[in-house]
Amino acid sequence: MRNILASVIVAGLAWFGYTRYQAHQSRLESQPAMLAGHAQQTEPAATSSFSCDGRTHCSQMNSCAEATYFIQHCPNTKMDGNNDGVPCESQWCK
Repeated sequence: MRNILASVIVAGLAWFGYTRYQAHQSRLESQPAMLAGHAQQTEPAATSSFSCDGRTHCSQMNSCAEATYFIQHCPNTKMDGNNDGVPCESQWCK
């Protein structure tokens, strides 16, 4: 009888642990990609056709307007070397 009771208790604990693990995995999968430590996107302008997608350099831009959007709305850009608010001055925003 003790062996049966011990088996039921072990099985119950295993089931409880497994359901907790599944719930934890489900929460991790539903969280945004910010788990990596860096936000990929900040709140975009409602009428803009641009969106933050991880690009940070002038060589990755296609226009002055796009570069300007990126420095104003996206994190960790490297397009305004002299910090005057005008990005890509030697390439796009002359």
